[in-house]
Amino acid sequence: MNSAPLYGLVLAGGSSTRMHRDKAALTYRGQSQLDRAFELAKRHLDNVFVSVRAGQAHDPARARHPLIVDSVDSVEGTGPIVGIRSALAAYPAGAWLVLACDLPFLSDAALATLIDERDPGALATAYRSAHDGKPEPLCAIWEPSAGPVLAEYQAGGGECPRKFMIRHGARLIDLRDLRALDNVNTPEEYAEASAALGKSSPMQLKIQYYALMREQAGRSEETLETSASTPADLYAELAARHGFTLSQEQLKVAVNSEFSDWSHKLAANDAVVFIPPVAGG
Repeated sequence: MNSAPLYGLVLAGGSSTRMHRDKAALTYRGQSQLDRAFELAKRHLDNVFVSVRAGQAHDPARARHPLIVDSVDSVEGTGPIVGIRSALAAYPAGAWLVLACDLPFLSDAALATLIDERDPGALATAYRSAHDGKPEPLCAIWEPSAGPVLAEYQAGGGECPRKFMIRHGARLIDLRDLRALDNVNTPEEYAEASAALGKSSPMQLKIQYYALMREQAGRSEETLETSASTPADLYAELAARHGFTLSQEQLKVAVNSEFSDWSHKLAANDAVVFIPPVAGG
């Protein structure tokens, strides 16, 4: 089946009654949640938009990004389902990677896996919650075929994208990083997330794979954001993510084209290669 072109949609949210402030403006390491989510999506997709209500279109924090304004004339109601339907209406031939902005632990690897596992034949592809096993509709790919079904669902009084996925089905995939989709809804959760993220600064690394590792990863290279400080930490993270079967003892590692020790201190934009034995043995 041919895949529809894939666009990105960041749900910018608004004021939270429990947070008592605009969630999109919450900052981690000097960057707002909205800006981080937008930049994260842009590393994987060429066309990314921010979903806003009509009254938010002139907010400077949102207006500096390409916007899709809720189509209140054709899509009634409130909440994320309106943003999703408005995006599908704006580009009816496209599919949408819909991303809530309040996911401070979301990684490049999690988005890459979601895109790789996309099923164009389903209404949507989503992660299975690590907490209750139910679909996570706000880090998911919604196909064009979902548009009319969402309209029928909403016309019947439905407003919850998660309940829609439960009722109508979606391709569900398992999270490898169990915290990737933890969101922030209270001042206490914001303080905890800020503290956790402050312990180590994530950086982008370029990873190359060969032989058996390329087969198991399903790609020859990837650029990802990680807090791993050494090749040993990085390989442990990648092994859990991609299911690598080779042990660290079976591999050599090179950083920036030079053989390296497993305890070498990694820096932003390093190029890392894990070199498997000949023929993967």
